[in-house]
Amino acid sequence: MYKTASTTAASSLLRASKSRFISSLSSPKTLSSPPKISPSSASSAFAAQHRSLSFSSAVRSFRCSVPRWSHRVDWRSPVSLRAQIRSVAPAIERLERAFATMAAEHAFKGILTSLPKPGGGEFGKFYSLPALNDPRIEKLPYSIRILLESAIRNCDNFQVKKEDVEKIIDWENTSPKQVEIPFKPARVLLQDFTGVPAVVDLACMRDAMNKLGSDSNKINPLVPVDLVIDHSVQVDVTRSENAVQANMELEFQRNKERFAFLKWGSTAFHNMLVVPPGSGIVHQVNLEYLGRVVFNTDGILYPDSVVGTDSHTTMIDGLGVAGWGVGGIEAEAAMLGQPMSMVLPGVVGFKLSGKLHNGVTATDLVLTVTQMLRKHGVVGKFVEFYGDGMGKLSLADRATIANMSPEYGATMGFFPVDHVTLQYLKLTGRSDETVAMIEGYLRANKMFVDYNEPQLERVYSSYLELNLAEVEPCISGPKRPHDRVLLKEMKADWHSCLDNKVGFKGFAVPKEAQEKVAKFSFHGQPAELKHGSVVIAAITSCTNTSNPSVMLGAGLVAKKACELGLQVKPWIKTSLAPGSGVVTKYLLQSGLQKYLNQQGFNIVGYGCTTCIGNSGELDESVASAISENDIVAAAVLSGNRNFEGRVHALTRANYLASPPLVVAYALAGTVDIDFEKEPIGTDKDGKSVYFRDIWPSTEEIAEAVQSSVLPNMFRSTYEAITKGNPMWNQLSVPTDTLYTWDPNSTYIHEPPYFKNMTMDPPGSHGVKDAYCLLNFGDSITTDHISPAGSINKDSPAAKYLLERGVDRKDFNSYGSRRGNDEVMARGTFANIRLVNKLLNGEVGPQTVHVPTGEKLYVFDAASRYKHAGHDTIILAGAEYGSGSSRDWAAKGPMLLGVKAVIAKSFERIHRSNLVGMGIVPLCFKAGEDADTLGLTGHERYTIDLPSNISEIRPGQDVTVTTDTGKTFTCTVRFDTEVELAYFNNGGILPYVIRNLIKQ
Repeated sequence: MYKTASTTAASSLLRASKSRFISSLSSPKTLSSPPKISPSSASSAFAAQHRSLSFSSAVRSFRCSVPRWSHRVDWRSPVSLRAQIRSVAPAIERLERAFATMAAEHAFKGILTSLPKPGGGEFGKFYSLPALNDPRIEKLPYSIRILLESAIRNCDNFQVKKEDVEKIIDWENTSPKQVEIPFKPARVLLQDFTGVPAVVDLACMRDAMNKLGSDSNKINPLVPVDLVIDHSVQVDVTRSENAVQANMELEFQRNKERFAFLKWGSTAFHNMLVVPPGSGIVHQVNLEYLGRVVFNTDGILYPDSVVGTDSHTTMIDGLGVAGWGVGGIEAEAAMLGQPMSMVLPGVVGFKLSGKLHNGVTATDLVLTVTQMLRKHGVVGKFVEFYGDGMGKLSLADRATIANMSPEYGATMGFFPVDHVTLQYLKLTGRSDETVAMIEGYLRANKMFVDYNEPQLERVYSSYLELNLAEVEPCISGPKRPHDRVLLKEMKADWHSCLDNKVGFKGFAVPKEAQEKVAKFSFHGQPAELKHGSVVIAAITSCTNTSNPSVMLGAGLVAKKACELGLQVKPWIKTSLAPGSGVVTKYLLQSGLQKYLNQQGFNIVGYGCTTCIGNSGELDESVASAISENDIVAAAVLSGNRNFEGRVHALTRANYLASPPLVVAYALAGTVDIDFEKEPIGTDKDGKSVYFRDIWPSTEEIAEAVQSSVLPNMFRSTYEAITKGNPMWNQLSVPTDTLYTWDPNSTYIHEPPYFKNMTMDPPGSHGVKDAYCLLNFGDSITTDHISPAGSINKDSPAAKYLLERGVDRKDFNSYGSRRGNDEVMARGTFANIRLVNKLLNGEVGPQTVHVPTGEKLYVFDAASRYKHAGHDTIILAGAEYGSGSSRDWAAKGPMLLGVKAVIAKSFERIHRSNLVGMGIVPLCFKAGEDADTLGLTGHERYTIDLPSNISEIRPGQDVTVTTDTGKTFTCTVRFDTEVELAYFNNGGILPYVIRNLIKQ
């Protein structure tokens, strides 16, 4: 039965492909290009078989075997048309044979099963987990079942092996052992800061294909890629009906070149959707629109999964879609069909019971959960939520909790699909047939939770439990997301922070200075600030703006305040930045936006604003009052991160709060208040108004949500989302599929990754007589390695920009210039806090050029080594590359000429990124490091690696010798056969290019 199903699927795909091919011969619109048969659709259908047997291989060999159609066919002659069809018949036969081989070769073809439609026919076919008849699967966490299905579907016994499938099935026993598995996500999600370098790499790969005489159009993402431009808008204009337009105009002035490049990418690459600026925040757009939950690609059904180049990609976990953040190199590899290597994670089971009390918000809940999970320890693990309390949480509440996974340290905070998920899908405009397919597939494949049925006990690595009734109103701060403070204890906590020594919970303000009042004039109006005065109040961030209950709750607080005659002080910088246009629609529908406007919370833009530090400048009079009087000023925001210096340089205290609490604190004007005992203000009659007088009930909020949040709002918003706006539409971009690089651009530059590349891989190579560029201790993070933040005025990057006529005021940040390798290479190891042992205790972005003994900027020293033809290596301690998984932390060292990094241990993603850029990661043996071996970094190093890649095994020992006579053994950290193939090719991107050309 299963063989028939598999063969039928192959036959139906072949018939469809032949049909598209024949029709393309008779369709004038295809004259200039060969017929397109999507490689991604076939690879999803037959699970990325071994490359020599893949559908894309068959199609590409077929394409390459026939010259361009416009040169072969006389379109006026039906006789020549028939002759054309006969002439390509052998190619079709090859395609048929490839299909037949694929159907026969798939390791799990026996479990390919049909999913019938209720009214007859079928939705498609799927790889059935129940058909494996393995009792271990019933006990697996739902999040692990998604990894299992992906491994089965993509099993080709090269990139994904049957042994990998067994590791996942045996998760209960294998997960404690830190085993690695490959994972191929269904799609990739980007935002503009991380999306620009990814598109630069793809454009550069096309050039390389072209130079090697191949079809550059083969460089296209093999899985859907969605890029949402949301990280560039700043809050320059507030408290104005024109704020959205004014801020967008400034956004385009600053970022026109970057935006034009991304717009070119959206037309030049297939399978890539670019959502224009002003549309929303990437994670809210993902939740409301981009998330598929279940894919149906050419009749093959499989779970949606996504990796994104933003840490809060985890928000989609609330929809039952497995998703998390990764580095740029990993994301690019996933786009091009390569598997990600990951440790099979432990899963923490988090049981929810009861329901939230009246007036308690989802933000209060997520801050409580974050504190609990940080205390429990969940780094590198999945967290899976379950229990009777799940039914009391809306989908938006779940997404709020999933969003903050990075803050509690987990890879994912996963909520399996249940009836609540299906209701949300219908609310957000997904069709009834789509929702029926999603439910049918997930039920059939044991991935759906029905709380109306008895629940089988699942196995978890560890367990936590929370009764929702125990959650109390709270905020977090003043410097970390997991430092939760109960609202009723906020005043006392604030005063202890003033007293405490400087730290995460301290400002060390002397007792005699704690009551200081800074009086100033705000545009002719008398004003004053004290310690704890609120100067920024921002309703912002995907964490909360995706949740109608807290957004409408904020509107109700504003309404009650207006009716009582309360008014936010004019010197508080207030803003409202929704995560999608849907929010505006329901705030207008409810009639609450006008009250928010009256309190200064006009909409300022659609994107990440204050939450990522794009809060804009404070009024000059406010800034002066803070600086001149050393005031500990406060920001209150509905975001997910509040590290000191992130929100604004002048707000030393930053508190995360729900949107209604943001409005309440703005009205109070200070965080130094006990809401239970002290009035917020006085009403029109001079009577005291308390927090309880303006706080809406749960029933009021539910009624507003029910009457104001409608499915057609989501449909109309997202039908128009790719139409852009006038400024985006007016951007003029070339139509060529090859990018025309501007040599004078300081934002977009052609990187040298494929310079002088040939079809012959460079092969395995050791390192001979290399100098040590840097000698580090433990815990060197990607922030130390990779450029981040502002460009120092004396740095090599600043010198480069000044030489090209860029004024210092226009330097912008390293983040905005990630599309220019010249800037980013000069910024590599440019962190002013860098501790390099070669400098004997001196801190800074410099090193010693060993041959001369000169102290130079790292870039300048590396350039001198490269110019002289010398390789370089880096010595490091434990946890090298920890922190954010930044692709430039691997790209930068490669461009500086670093050939190997020898460390005590590596952060997992960074090690993978080094391999992806062709750098050899080596680990000292246990108990050894540079110090115990007596290495100073002044030696020259030779690393003995076989010249034939077939002689290297993952994890084998290699010998390192120095010119001073020392010899020691290291473990080479190529962990899989696939990584060896990358190294043999000089990195993952050259590997992909050569494979595509061969096909």
